[in-house]
Amino acid sequence: MRRNKLNILIHFVWATWDRQEILTEDIQRRVYRYISDVCADDKCDVLAIGGMPDHVHLLVKLSNTATLAKMMHDVKGGSSRFITTELGAPFAWQGHYGAFSVSPRDKDAVIRYILNQKQYHENNTIWPHAEETFELVDQPIA
Repeated sequence: MRRNKLNILIHFVWATWDRQEILTEDIQRRVYRYISDVCADDKCDVLAIGGMPDHVHLLVKLSNTATLAKMMHDVKGGSSRFITTELGAPFAWQGHYGAFSVSPRDKDAVIRYILNQKQYHENNTIWPHAEETFELVDQPIA
Protein backbone atom coordinates (compact mmCIF):
# COMPACT_ATOMS: atom_id res chain seq x y z
CA MET A 1 0.00 0.00 0.00
CA ARG A 2 1.30 3.45 -0.87
CA ARG A 3 1.13 6.48 1.38
CA ASN A 4 1.65 10.16 0.80
CA LYS A 5 5.16 11.36 1.51
CA LEU A 6 5.31 14.71 3.26
CA ASN A 7 8.22 16.49 4.83
CA ILE A 8 6.62 19.76 5.89
CA LEU A 9 8.36 21.38 8.82
CA ILE A 10 6.67 24.35 10.49
CA HIS A 11 8.09 26.60 13.19
CA PHE A 12 5.23 28.07 15.25
CA VAL A 13 5.58 30.89 17.76
CA TRP A 14 2.83 32.40 19.90
CA ALA A 15 2.62 34.51 23.03
CA THR A 16 0.70 34.87 26.24
CA TRP A 17 -1.98 37.53 26.46
CA ASP A 18 -0.31 40.93 26.83
CA ARG A 19 3.04 39.08 26.92
CA GLN A 20 2.48 38.26 30.59
CA GLU A 21 5.36 36.18 31.96
CA ILE A 22 3.21 33.35 33.22
CA LEU A 23 5.03 30.32 31.81
CA THR A 24 7.50 30.01 34.65
CA GLU A 25 9.95 27.13 34.81
CA ASP A 26 7.81 25.28 37.36
CA ILE A 27 4.95 24.83 34.85
CA GLN A 28 6.79 24.92 31.50
CA ARG A 29 7.60 21.21 31.45
CA ARG A 30 3.95 20.24 32.09
CA VAL A 31 2.68 22.73 29.49
CA TYR A 32 5.18 21.53 26.89
CA ARG A 33 4.26 17.90 27.58
CA TYR A 34 0.59 18.78 27.16
CA ILE A 35 1.29 20.58 23.87
CA SER A 36 3.31 17.58 22.66
CA ASP A 37 0.37 15.29 23.47
CA VAL A 38 -2.01 17.53 21.49
CA CYS A 39 0.37 17.42 18.52
CA ALA A 40 0.54 13.63 18.75
CA ASP A 41 -3.27 13.49 18.76
CA ASP A 42 -3.15 15.54 15.52
CA LYS A 43 -0.59 13.04 14.15
CA CYS A 44 2.18 15.67 14.01
CA ASP A 45 5.71 14.91 15.18
CA VAL A 46 7.16 17.41 17.65
CA LEU A 47 10.81 18.05 16.77
CA ALA A 48 11.38 20.79 19.37
CA ILE A 49 9.46 22.82 21.90
CA GLY A 50 10.74 25.63 24.10
CA GLY A 51 10.29 29.26 24.92
CA MET A 52 10.31 31.98 27.47
CA PRO A 53 7.85 32.92 30.23
CA ASP A 54 5.84 34.98 27.71
CA HIS A 55 5.96 32.88 24.53
CA VAL A 56 6.36 29.39 23.05
CA HIS A 57 8.25 28.05 20.03
CA LEU A 58 7.26 24.74 18.47
CA LEU A 59 8.78 22.90 15.50
CA VAL A 60 6.62 20.15 14.06
CA LYS A 61 6.54 17.85 11.10
CA LEU A 62 2.97 18.16 9.85
CA SER A 63 0.93 15.09 9.12
CA ASN A 64 -0.96 14.74 5.86
CA THR A 65 -4.22 15.52 7.67
CA ALA A 66 -3.14 18.56 9.71
CA THR A 67 -3.66 22.19 8.84
CA LEU A 68 -1.88 25.13 10.45
CA ALA A 69 -5.12 26.65 11.68
CA LYS A 70 -6.49 23.44 13.20
CA MET A 71 -3.17 22.63 14.79
CA MET A 72 -2.95 26.03 16.49
CA HIS A 73 -6.63 25.87 17.46
CA ASP A 74 -6.06 22.53 19.17
CA VAL A 75 -2.72 23.46 20.74
CA LYS A 76 -3.67 26.93 21.99
CA GLY A 77 -7.21 26.04 23.03
CA GLY A 78 -6.30 22.89 24.89
CA SER A 79 -3.20 24.30 26.54
CA SER A 80 -5.10 27.42 27.61
CA ARG A 81 -7.63 25.26 29.45
CA PHE A 82 -4.81 23.13 30.87
CA ILE A 83 -2.88 26.17 32.17
CA THR A 84 -6.06 27.68 33.65
CA THR A 85 -6.61 24.44 35.56
CA GLU A 86 -2.95 24.20 36.64
CA LEU A 87 -2.75 27.83 37.79
CA GLY A 88 -6.26 28.00 39.19
CA ALA A 89 -6.72 31.34 37.43
CA PRO A 90 -7.92 32.39 33.97
CA PHE A 91 -5.25 32.20 31.27
CA ALA A 92 -5.27 33.17 27.60
CA TRP A 93 -2.92 33.24 24.63
CA GLN A 94 -2.81 36.11 22.18
CA GLY A 95 -5.16 35.48 19.28
CA HIS A 96 -2.43 35.43 16.65
CA TYR A 97 0.64 33.30 15.98
CA GLY A 98 3.56 33.04 13.61
CA ALA A 99 4.09 30.01 11.39
CA PHE A 100 7.24 29.68 9.32
CA SER A 101 8.16 26.93 6.89
CA VAL A 102 11.54 25.37 7.59
CA SER A 103 13.79 23.74 5.03
CA PRO A 104 14.99 20.25 6.04
CA ARG A 105 18.50 21.69 5.59
CA ASP A 106 17.81 24.24 8.37
CA LYS A 107 16.01 21.86 10.73
CA ASP A 108 18.92 21.37 13.15
CA ALA A 109 19.57 25.12 13.45
CA VAL A 110 15.91 25.77 14.24
CA ILE A 111 15.88 22.98 16.82
CA ARG A 112 18.95 24.52 18.52
CA TYR A 113 17.29 27.94 18.46
CA ILE A 114 14.11 26.62 20.08
CA LEU A 115 15.85 24.53 22.72
CA ASN A 116 18.22 27.36 23.68
CA GLN A 117 15.73 30.21 23.90
CA LYS A 118 16.97 31.42 27.27
CA GLN A 119 20.54 31.85 26.02
CA TYR A 120 19.45 33.62 22.82
CA HIS A 121 17.30 36.05 24.80
CA GLU A 122 19.94 36.63 27.50
CA ASN A 123 22.61 37.32 24.85
CA ASN A 124 20.21 39.39 22.74
CA THR A 125 20.99 37.17 19.73
CA ILE A 126 17.41 36.27 18.88
CA TRP A 127 16.26 35.78 15.31
CA PRO A 128 13.81 38.69 14.99
CA HIS A 129 11.73 37.05 12.24
CA ALA A 130 11.34 33.90 14.35
CA GLU A 131 9.98 35.85 17.30
CA GLU A 132 7.15 37.55 15.40
CA THR A 133 3.64 36.40 16.20
CA PHE A 134 1.73 38.73 13.89
CA GLU A 135 2.13 40.78 10.76
CA LEU A 136 1.56 44.51 10.74
CA VAL A 137 -0.89 45.33 8.00
CA ASP A 138 -0.73 48.72 6.34
CA GLN A 139 -3.83 50.78 6.93
CA PRO A 140 -5.63 51.96 3.80
CA ILE A 141 -5.18 55.62 2.96
CA ALA A 142 -8.49 57.48 3.18
